[in-house]
Amino acid sequence: MRQLDLKKLLLPNLPYLLIGLYATKLGEAWRLAPGADASAKLLGLMDGFAAAFQSALPSFHPVDLLVGLCCGAALRLAVYFKGKNAKKYRKNMEYGSARWGTAEDIKPFMDPVFENNIILTQTERLTMNSRPKDPRTARNKNVLIIGGSGSGRRLAPDPAWGTGRLPS
Repeated sequence: MRQLDLKKLLLPNLPYLLIGLYATKLGEAWRLAPGADASAKLLGLMDGFAAAFQSALPSFHPVDLLVGLCCGAALRLAVYFKGKNAKKYRKNMEYGSARWGTAEDIKPFMDPVFENNIILTQTERLTMNSRPKDPRTARNKNVLIIGGSGSGRRLAPDPAWGTGRLPS
């Protein structure tokens, strides 16, 4: 027989218990509202709230406790069903269909001639050809180059690029 861990059971449900205790004020306000039928009690509900909130302590009348228990349970069920219907989330795994790209993924977007590409990283390049062989690989050529002076990045073409040497 496994041991029931009271701390593990009580701590996650403590907010719902506290909300349920203070929801007893709703039952107390209804009980203290003047009137004999529902329509008269509804009209005097604000007076009932004024009487119920004279004290900060929750009401321990059995009917009020039942109202608080129902409110706390309803909130707990709403949170449970909201979490149950959420998209599937796998811990420590990528979410959705996104994944890290590989060299094979970028290969269709690179031109075989090195000089016809813009360098994105050390291993990735993007063709500057406006009409590649496969039209699906045509991409917008707007590129933001980030790097300080001397970092090896150039905004304008450099004559050294055609020689096979990397720019300084």
